[in-house]
Amino acid sequence: MTSSGAAEVLRRLQRRGETLGVAESLTGGLVAAELTSVAGASRCFRGSVTAYATPLKRDLLGVDGTLLAERGAVDPDVARSMADGVRRVLGADWGVSTTGVAGPEPQDGKPVGTVFIAVSGPGGIQKVAELRLNGGRADIRKESVRSLLELLSGELGENARAQDTEQIGGN
Repeated sequence: MTSSGAAEVLRRLQRRGETLGVAESLTGGLVAAELTSVAGASRCFRGSVTAYATPLKRDLLGVDGTLLAERGAVDPDVARSMADGVRRVLGADWGVSTTGVAGPEPQDGKPVGTVFIAVSGPGGIQKVAELRLNGGRADIRKESVRSLLELLSGELGENARAQDTEQIGGN
């Protein structure tokens, strides 16, 4: 995996004085493991919820039960709701989530390699990305972690630059 990606995310969060919560399904705790492999992660990382079973997405993270019943767990709106929910449940500034199909069988009518990752942040920031990944189960899970950390790092970088501009540009 990419502990350098995790280290970059944690460095950016610490510089901003913000925290992170993680909601995982197909990655089963790999995002949290990657983050906590970095010394000092506790300064920013609040914790994680591994909601592998669909009812836990509803019961722990507040994902709408009707949405889950109609579309299944592998859905962009489910990913967005998981990220929002973990932010709320863990009291974090930022929430991220993974949901998808690592295989070996399709799920909810979605083929193996279909993954949705999401970021939810301060000021209503929300970003969802759909991944179409190839390879075996381990490859799909590993790439999901890498892609999520990259997505979050990009959001933290863009927003950090916007905040710097706002602070510098006033009269």
